[in-house]
Amino acid sequence: MVFVVAASLLVLFVVAPLASLITRTGTSGITAAFGDPEVRSSIAITFTAALWATVLALFTGVPLAYLLARHDFHGKRWLEGLVNLPIVVPHTAAGVALLTVFSRDAFAGRVFGSVGLDFTDALAGIVVGMLFVGLPFLVNGARQAFAAVDPELEQMAEVEGAAPWQVFGYVTLPLAWRGVASGALMMWGRGISEFGAVVILAYHPKILPVLVYERFSGFGINAAVPAATVLILVSLVVFILLHTLVGVRRRRATRLGV
Repeated sequence: MVFVVAASLLVLFVVAPLASLITRTGTSGITAAFGDPEVRSSIAITFTAALWATVLALFTGVPLAYLLARHDFHGKRWLEGLVNLPIVVPHTAAGVALLTVFSRDAFAGRVFGSVGLDFTDALAGIVVGMLFVGLPFLVNGARQAFAAVDPELEQMAEVEGAAPWQVFGYVTLPLAWRGVASGALMMWGRGISEFGAVVILAYHPKILPVLVYERFSGFGINAAVPAATVLILVSLVVFILLHTLVGVRRRRATRLGV
């Protein structure tokens, strides 16, 4: 009984603020918020930047995840810790750190600027911020998925004469893709909710969390409520997608006995 009460209080603690916000906004307020051009623009920017960050992470993080799952080497634990570092680093501090590398006065910023790619107050800066804070989610999800694949299946393919890239492309990845997709979706969801790193590196163009903050700091809670409600509803949709995908993955893993 004590556990039930404690669990109920925790659930209430999570649900009550969200329900209060949505109820306070109401259907008309939510409709008006989605009709606000600035809100729609922020949603588009947020989704686009998070998508680009996730795509970049797939090309770089999946090979790293496979390396961590399949190979033991000196410094592996340090590398795993480094991958997870963005989870514990305060994101405002991460934004400042990124700014020292990608600002117009920094070396990387000047190099990219010479080819027309700017990070300060630009979409590319938002992508970099989301990539930094979200990468651990994709790498860890993909690493766990690769580790769950039976190595004997890969060895059988090698015995049949398959090249390493064929083993990965035709055996490992098809068996692990749900875990990789789950990690990618989790990273994308983390990206759309990011604020600290992005607001330091690229305040403009405004993503939805920055717009919520701007309206709250400039006009008070009544101005921020509709945009905040939209952000929460979007996050709920992402959560439902993630939960569904993870559930399918677990059921499939149970059937395969992995």
